[in-house]
Amino acid sequence: MKKLMFVITVFLVSVASMASNPFYATVKPNRLHASAVMIPIGSEGKKISLLELSAISRSGLENLTGWKMTLTQRLAFKGAQKKIRNGVNQDGYIVDKKLNKVFTGEGETGFHIGGFALGFFLGLIGVLIAYLIKDEKKRNRVKWSWIGLAAWLVIYLIFFV
Repeated sequence: MKKLMFVITVFLVSVASMASNPFYATVKPNRLHASAVMIPIGSEGKKISLLELSAISRSGLENLTGWKMTLTQRLAFKGAQKKIRNGVNQDGYIVDKKLNKVFTGEGETGFHIGGFALGFFLGLIGVLIAYLIKDEKKRNRVKWSWIGLAAWLVIYLIFFV
């Protein structure tokens, strides 16, 4: 009975010490502040932060760029501005995963040899394998596996049809 109480006490103390460790409380994910992201506007090379872009009026942007927007451009601007506003929290940090990937460069979009080889050499099974592998390059791998499959189909049609 004493051994059981000792083990439970040690377990509770260790759990409580890990929960109250200040190291765990201070670690935050690498977040990007919207005021640090500068976007070039207009032909003169002026730059505006993402935070300012989310709050600027249409006429203010027209004055900054030096050209007047058409109706479709105004609608597209308002829609994009709303997406930016929803992707930035009240503290000014970018919380939308897609926006964060665009501005931090985490999302890789270049040629993926593994994905291309999966689609080219294994066909539909390779595309399925590309879908099953889960990591940060999944989207790029899947895209290039489909392109590899399409390249194989084009070569097949050229030589055998």
